[in-house]
Amino acid sequence: MLLGCTPPKLPDPDGDKNPAVQVSTVVQRQITENVRFTGRFNAINYVEIKPRATGYVVSTPFKEGSYVQKGDLLFAIDPRPYQAKLDDASGQVKLYEAKLKLAKADNLRAKDVGKTPGAISKQELDKYVAAEEEAVAAVEASKASLEVRNLDLEFCSVISPISGRISKYFVTLGNLVTQDSTQLTTVVSEDPIYCYFDADERTLLKVIRKVQSKKEQSASTIDSIDRPVFIGLADEKGFPHQGTLNFSSNLIDSQTGTINLRAIIKNIFKNDKTPLFVHGMFCRVLVPISNPKNAILIADRAIGTDQGLKFVYVMDKDNKLEYRRVTVGELQPDNLRAIESGLNADEKVVVSGIHLVRPGTIIKPDLIEMPVTQFLDGSLTETKPSK
Repeated sequence: MLLGCTPPKLPDPDGDKNPAVQVSTVVQRQITENVRFTGRFNAINYVEIKPRATGYVVSTPFKEGSYVQKGDLLFAIDPRPYQAKLDDASGQVKLYEAKLKLAKADNLRAKDVGKTPGAISKQELDKYVAAEEEAVAAVEASKASLEVRNLDLEFCSVISPISGRISKYFVTLGNLVTQDSTQLTTVVSEDPIYCYFDADERTLLKVIRKVQSKKEQSASTIDSIDRPVFIGLADEKGFPHQGTLNFSSNLIDSQTGTINLRAIIKNIFKNDKTPLFVHGMFCRVLVPISNPKNAILIADRAIGTDQGLKFVYVMDKDNKLEYRRVTVGELQPDNLRAIESGLNADEKVVVSGIHLVRPGTIIKPDLIEMPVTQFLDGSLTETKPSK
């Protein structure tokens, strides 16, 4: 009973003078510094279809959600009132042409009579000339009115101004629509498509200072046009699609502290003509902001935090650990962290159990390859270590 009440003896952290921990040699390879943003796809052309004539809808020949070509008939408005006005305008043209014919004949006869001195006054001759010119103007005005009536009749057929995917009927058969007011439907283009995203001010300043300090002599700023960008969807690993930056705003939004950027990318269609990128769809955007450069990388779990400062334990040739402060860089797709300063090539760092050791500890190293991970379905999964 007394033995059962005796508290268990805790292991002495200092009892094992040479703890066994996993150690890996730092990885050295070329990397490109990138920044990641959240983006949205937007159609290049987004058209709200509105009528240019007032009347009742008599036909809706398109299928909702289908792909329409430029020039396809979408809605038909009752053309009879406009046809009647066109016929009236056509009759007016014929009437004024007849009057012009008479005015020309009268003016010609007056000129013949005027050849005889004293037969007709100068004032009378001027009246015949003015009557002919008035008849010419009346014909031109009636022809212009005829053209307006012809356009009104043409506008009774609402056609698609672009090729793209059409929405549903906002106005159904038999309803009254008003010129330039009633929205009938929408059409959006699909290929190519825009991707909009916002870059924060801190990232923009980071790139600008690199360029100004000539650390990246051939690199351009993040808002440089024609820069390649890489795009990934919510259900994809990495950034498998490449686009091109083609627009940068000329100012920074004072409320959000961001600058608006836009990339253009070719859409991808499957066998059923369904586009992969859809207007309004969420995406992830990766933008390279440096040229390829040599870098030292280690597993992210090998890095400790000491009052906000990053450190690692480096093993020397005598298996003794050295406390080393490091400046960390970008996390790579295989979950290796770039180290900007503090480590050299071929050095070995503790990658597991850094909480069990202290500076100056002599360890029993278990040398392994640097462990890497990959992003799968939003979670990190251990994979084969990198060499």
